[in-house]
Amino acid sequence: MDTKLTLKLDKMVIERAKSYAASQQRSLSGIIEGYLKSLTDQGTAADLPISPFVKSMSNGLGMPEDAEHGRGYSDYLADKYN
Repeated sequence: MDTKLTLKLDKMVIERAKSYAASQQRSLSGIIEGYLKSLTDQGTAADLPISPFVKSMSNGLGMPEDAEHGRGYSDYLADKYN
């Protein structure tokens, strides 16, 4: 059963997280649910690597420089079809 959850987060974190979710073709709710599930599942949380993006959300330092890996591909497509 799905239940609504309200969170208070920094506006820039939310905007970057939405952009990341869109680039992964996933919902932000699904990403957060998966992350929380991985934290709370016994024995599996330590086995799962945490992405730099998720780490940036937890420590407030912002996204790493190399997080925009999709930009090169979008530039390639723009050049290809123009």
